[in-house]
Amino acid sequence: MKELLEDAQKIKSLEIQGASNVAISAIEFLSNYAKRLKCKNIETCFKKLNDAQVILIDTRPTEPAMKNGLKYIMNKLEQEKESIIPEYISDIIEKYKNLYCEMLQDSKRRIAEIGSRRIPASSRKFNVMTHCHSSLVTGILLEAKKQGKNFKVINTETQPRLQGRKTAIKLMKANIEIIHVVDSAMRWAVRHYQVDLILIGADSITSEGTIINKIGSRLLALVAHEEHVPFYVASPLLKYNPETNLGLLETIEMRDPQEIWENPPEGIKILNPAFETVSRRYIDGLITEAGIFASSHVPNYFAKTYPELV
Repeated sequence: MKELLEDAQKIKSLEIQGASNVAISAIEFLSNYAKRLKCKNIETCFKKLNDAQVILIDTRPTEPAMKNGLKYIMNKLEQEKESIIPEYISDIIEKYKNLYCEMLQDSKRRIAEIGSRRIPASSRKFNVMTHCHSSLVTGILLEAKKQGKNFKVINTETQPRLQGRKTAIKLMKANIEIIHVVDSAMRWAVRHYQVDLILIGADSITSEGTIINKIGSRLLALVAHEEHVPFYVASPLLKYNPETNLGLLETIEMRDPQEIWENPPEGIKILNPAFETVSRRYIDGLITEAGIFASSHVPNYFAKTYPELV
C-alpha cells in the first residue's frame, strides 16, 4: 500500500498532468499494485483493489477518464469474479488495462484527424487560440501542420502552474508559429490577432453538456461569444461522467494556495480553484472520436460508443 500511496501522490501533486496521462498512470498504478498483492482468497483481493481504486480516484476529483478507466477494469473483474484464481488476478487487470489504453489512444488519433478539418487549407494565415495544455488540442494542431495548413497559434500561460508553456514548447518544436500571452490578455489577443477559432480541451463533461476545464476557460468562452469567434472543445467521450446523469454534481478541485503565493502576509485568504465550468450555450461543437456535435448529445454518443461503461 505504501508504494500505491506514493504513486497516487504523483497524480495529486500534478507531477503527472493531462487527463489522458492521469488516466493511463492511474490504471498502471492499479495494475502494479495488483502484482504486489498476496491474497488467500478472491474476496480479500477485491476488497484491497476497491480500496486502491478509491485512493486513486480521490487524487483528482475532476478526472472522469481516470474514473472510467478504473471502473472499466473493476467491472470486468466483477463479471469474471467466480472464475478468477487470486494469483492470476494481476494478469487479468493487465489485459483490461491495455485494452483501456488502446481505447484512449484510438480516440486521440481519431480526434486529431477530425479536429484538423476545422482548420482550413488556405493561403491566408488562420489564427487559432487555446488555453492551458491539452494533448488532444496539440494533437489536432500537429496533424493540421502535417497536412501543410497555414496557421499560427495564440496560447495563454495558464496561471498558476503555467501549463501553457508546455503547449508553446511542443508547438514551437513542430515549427508552428506561436504567440504566448498572459491569461488576462485573452480578450486583447482575440481582438488584436483577429482569432478565427478557439479550441480547448476538457477534463470532464456532464450529462447536460457542460464541460469542466482549467480555470480561465469560461472567460475565454465568454470572449468568443462576445467577439463571435467559433468555440470548440476537443475531448474523448471517455471524459464523460455517467454519474452526472443521476444527479451527481462534479466537484471543482481547490488546490494549494501556495501555488499562487508562497508565504503571503498573515490575514490574506487565498483561493486557488483549479477548474471551472463552461456552459453548453457557449460551445459551438464538441470534437470527439464519434464526430463533432453539440455537447448536450454526449450521453447518447457515450452509450453507443462505450456500452460497457454505461
